Amino acid sequence: MTELNNFFASLSSYVWGVPLLILLVGTGALLTFRLRGLQARMLPHALYETFVKSKPNEQGDISHFQALMLALAATIGTGNIIGVATAISVGGPGALFWMWVTAALGMATKYAEGVLAVKYRVVDENGEMAGGPMYYLERGLGQKWLGVLFALFGSIAAFGIGNTVQANAVASNLKETFNISPLTTGIVLAVLTGIVIIGGVKNIGRVSAVMVPLMATIYVAGCLVILFRYANEVPGALWLVCHDAFTGTAAMGGFLGAAVMIAIQKGVSRGVFSNESGMGSAPIAAAAAKTNEPCEQALVSMTGTFIDTLVICTMTGLVLIVTGAWQSGAEVSILTKSAFDAGLPGNAGGYIVTFGLVFFSYSTLIGWSYYGEKCVEYLVGVKALLPYRLLYAVLVIVGATTKLDLVWNFADVMNGLMAIPNLIGLLGLSGVVVAETNRYLASRQELKAVKTGH
Repeated sequence: MTELNNFFASLSSYVWGVPLLILLVGTGALLTFRLRGLQARMLPHALYETFVKSKPNEQGDISHFQALMLALAATIGTGNIIGVATAISVGGPGALFWMWVTAALGMATKYAEGVLAVKYRVVDENGEMAGGPMYYLERGLGQKWLGVLFALFGSIAAFGIGNTVQANAVASNLKETFNISPLTTGIVLAVLTGIVIIGGVKNIGRVSAVMVPLMATIYVAGCLVILFRYANEVPGALWLVCHDAFTGTAAMGGFLGAAVMIAIQKGVSRGVFSNESGMGSAPIAAAAAKTNEPCEQALVSMTGTFIDTLVICTMTGLVLIVTGAWQSGAEVSILTKSAFDAGLPGNAGGYIVTFGLVFFSYSTLIGWSYYGEKCVEYLVGVKALLPYRLLYAVLVIVGATTKLDLVWNFADVMNGLMAIPNLIGLLGLSGVVVAETNRYLASRQELKAVKTGH
């Protein structure tokens, strides 16, 4: 078992090596160029589409906002808390800068995924929308075998990174903070998960639309309180992030010299892990949105990367820097908790981080249940959905009560392998994305001219 675990750990390092990271970031850069920086030009409109506009009568299963919250439920997780701490502790404050760069380019990738997800989605036997990389690889690129590969990798990853690993994170945190038995946590979590996911995407969307904004608001509010208390340190922290991105620095309390390349590698890898742009998971949620316009949902989808990395990860990173926790030499797993303990009075900081990890992990668990079921549906049909949902809920108990090194490493490999067929699809269909975007922007201009009488 140890040898198998070591094999998958090594394979994971290879799969998530420099070539894949270059492909992920390079795809974002190419799409940014071809779309002429659309993610910057259209961000205000995208935020309006997300939080203000509603189109309840258009085709789809859930609203724009619910589709985004479902995607964020699966995206916002331990990467926003522990992942950022890992990047900065190893790569120095400059790693946060490269997370920003990755997110800025990743917004174009997430936009392209959203366009293709809605354009090539289908209505399944249950009358619900089904879409994502497997459908645009088959119906757009004409390569069904790549769609099958993506669905296979995605369905396996859902049981690992999406399910058992998240359940283990919840159980571990509650055991450490409140001494709650992992078995008790597992049973309660399995019941709560089953209640949510057996109701399907509409139920998952409704729960995500309440839980994700609530947990994100509490966590960001905690960060803002700390940054307000350390307001004099914030300008220096921002300067340090930008300066060290190009000069490198000493991290881990001065014991580890972090060169520029390490800052870039850690920033890029943690950025990709955090916002999942290019992974192919988020477009599965985007395909369920109520919309007749692919580009509108794509704009909403790209705000997920903005919120996940440019807001939440930035908050975590600045808190780590202004409190000095990044140089404390503490273990990475408790680094952010140490920063919150230092920045907030009493035990408030520790509780915010603990509950943040618990709810972020749980939201990832229910979000990935939908990704996994759509991958399974693509492979074997809708008849597998109920058995899949029941198995998914039961495995939560296994995850909460079992050591998961092997499962983590195996699922990590599957997660990385998902990106490869998806990126092939994005590159091969980039012309379709550009054409759809040009059509959408032209129609907006025509509508604006009609309204203004010009």
